[in-house]
Amino acid sequence: MPSNDARNLLQCAVPTAAAGAVAVAVSGVVAGGKGAVGAAVGAALAILFMGIGLFVLQWTAKTLPQLFQAMGLMLYMAQLLLLLIFVALFKGTSLFNPKAFAAGIIVATVVWMAAQARAHMKAKLFYIDPDSAKSEKPEKTGPSS
Repeated sequence: MPSNDARNLLQCAVPTAAAGAVAVAVSGVVAGGKGAVGAAVGAALAILFMGIGLFVLQWTAKTLPQLFQAMGLMLYMAQLLLLLIFVALFKGTSLFNPKAFAAGIIVATVVWMAAQARAHMKAKLFYIDPDSAKSEKPEKTGPSS
């Protein structure tokens, strides 16, 4: 993974993990041990889904830029579908508190999206490829004096 991609992933994952730790602590106080487990599972699931999504989108942007927007929409739907499948599988579980699980996912997802927006705003991305400008000679369009 190139350094820009790794930096972007790190700028999103660290605040999300910190918010997940806070959600685990609060859920542990409010709902006990099962609440802490539920918030931890929810935060870990959000970090996993969002991290994989970010990696796939960065790969798509580099290899198939014409499919970037469609891939983003498809990835969003796939993340929602996977989350729905996960929730359906663990619907009647007694392993963790479902309300704490939901709170962990929501908190982690909102923090991830805010951190990703901030990372994108702070990134110094070229919109013109500086290497291509060096290799091409500019054409004269006006009259020469």
